[in-house]
Amino acid sequence: MSRTLPHRLALLAVLTALVLTGCSSTDNDDDDDDAAPAPSGPTASRGPGPASPGPSSSAPPAPSGSPSGPSPSPSGPGDQAAGRWKPQPGLAWQWQLDGRSDPSVDVPVYDIDGFENSAADVARLHRDGRKVICYVNVGAWEDFRPDKDAFPTTLFGKPNGWKGERWLDVRRIDQLRPIMERRFDMCRDKGFDAVEPDLVEAYGNDTGFPLTAEHQLAYNRMIAEIAHARGLSVGLKNDLPQIPQLEGAFDFAVNEECAQFGECEALSPFIKAGKAVFHVEYKGATSGFCPEARRLKLSSMMKNPELDTWRKPC
Repeated sequence: MSRTLPHRLALLAVLTALVLTGCSSTDNDDDDDDAAPAPSGPTASRGPGPASPGPSSSAPPAPSGSPSGPSPSPSGPGDQAAGRWKPQPGLAWQWQLDGRSDPSVDVPVYDIDGFENSAADVARLHRDGRKVICYVNVGAWEDFRPDKDAFPTTLFGKPNGWKGERWLDVRRIDQLRPIMERRFDMCRDKGFDAVEPDLVEAYGNDTGFPLTAEHQLAYNRMIAEIAHARGLSVGLKNDLPQIPQLEGAFDFAVNEECAQFGECEALSPFIKAGKAVFHVEYKGATSGFCPEARRLKLSSMMKNPELDTWRKPC
């Protein structure tokens, strides 16, 4: 399922409060019969991203990957801006988080799970001329990850609605930073070009902790900093209310369902800054959101909520 669905109402409440206080591939648009086909068979517990179906029957078994050992200090300056990938608006992309990546989609950008794909998988995509984004959950503990024992249990909050996951106390940057540094080391060492940090809007949810918008801003800025220190681009996932404060720290945006909830204009600061917005919808038809997506220069497509290989781009 989409990450946005269990917590959408809480996040909309935060966005409303902020407002009140002043605070590409080129398929033709399709009608409703072009909505994503329902996935067949039962869905297993979540792995990466918004769902955890078992690996695709057409894909090879997922390799294991784990950050290990102490985090080495990144070489060079703290922010390696000169060599960093800077995705531009309108780039077509594929988002597949249901296991090992299927390289058959002809697009310039792939967003895939950092743990379930190996350096060889990333290199294969690079040989085809693609940039590759490393999906990493930075906002919740996951009991199925190989580094699950690295997290102190005092950081665990309430279950977040996904099997095997609990919110993390993002106020504790001192404890979370070294863990996330090792995860981003893994992304760098496998050859990824960028990171997609997931669940960076905990403050708008019932986590079990008294999180504020300021706590989230501090944590998200730390996440961007450690990505940049490793020469990786980094995307802001959802978190629309904090775009004005965070756009400058991030290199692109990843958004789910802004069209469904009438929020796509909020992503304009990224486009105006020449930064890509990678966007998906899970419901309806491409004809319902693609005209606006093209006007706003979003990189938009329809996906199954399980984020398998199927896609219908604008």
